[in-house]
Amino acid sequence: MLPAGLESGLVDSWNYFVHLAILLVPLFIGASFLVGLAQEYLPPEKVERKLRGHDEGSGNVAAAGLGAITPFCSCSTVPVLTGLLQAGAPLGLAFSFLLASPLVNEIAVLLLLGLFGIEVTVFYIVMTFITAVVGGLVIGRLGLAEQVKEVRITDDTVQAVAADGGTVDCCAAGSVRTKQTHKQHIESAARDAWSFFVDTLPYLILGMVIGALIHGVVPVDVLQTVLGPENPLAVPLAALAGAPVYVSLSGTLPIAASLSEQGIAIGTVLAFVVGGAGVSIPNLILLNKLFERRLLLVYAGTVVAIGVVVGVAFNVLVV
Repeated sequence: MLPAGLESGLVDSWNYFVHLAILLVPLFIGASFLVGLAQEYLPPEKVERKLRGHDEGSGNVAAAGLGAITPFCSCSTVPVLTGLLQAGAPLGLAFSFLLASPLVNEIAVLLLLGLFGIEVTVFYIVMTFITAVVGGLVIGRLGLAEQVKEVRITDDTVQAVAADGGTVDCCAAGSVRTKQTHKQHIESAARDAWSFFVDTLPYLILGMVIGALIHGVVPVDVLQTVLGPENPLAVPLAALAGAPVYVSLSGTLPIAASLSEQGIAIGTVLAFVVGGAGVSIPNLILLNKLFERRLLLVYAGTVVAIGVVVGVAFNVLVV
């Protein structure tokens, strides 16, 4: 027999899980279709071609914009990044693409819209886009180009191969695409969307389970002590905490919604989302094959700084 308080908390958790499922699953299916369309009309190789030859400044804006609208996973982003650097693109421009790619995409926009509303979503998009551009410009001025390892991409397996012989196995990112009609693109996007939804659904469910348990079982005073307004380090702690608990953006956002429901300031919650999406362990493992340790630390520090800036700005300006 469970204690009365725990039993009540688990019932509350179940109700909140059902609420998240009803809200998020339809949104996620729609977002998956948009992801499929983006990959049909803007495959990685086309993005790489569009960004080659751009200069600093306007190139950073273009890179952040293409990073935002192309929903590549880390294993697709790394080959595009490698191709840009091999083609002579400035490091700062490549970084604007790298910073924007995991933080702003169709999944993030639709799920944020459903969970937090249009004001939070628009603020998140604008702030992460601006910070990706500025972050790329700053990194471009640090003289770190020598911190990029020698790599090559093998077209048949889409691998990033480091100078030390290590490889980064990647999802299909550079396949040759024959000319298709719009109908064929849409049909292909629908198939890819269903495949993407099925593959990612376990992470979404895991995120909803964790979020439901936080909502119903974890005491509010514990969360407020760690992430509440009385702790001056709440925002940077949230940005750092996102990385070890990150499974995917679709799994992180239900946790973020639960934290917000428990009274954590939305800016602090967004810092958690940014830190997790950009400094996830899988992402760092892949980038370690491309960057020397110093540049990898600069990347991680930049993402955490973006999370802190977004979180503090939201808490001060909007809430």
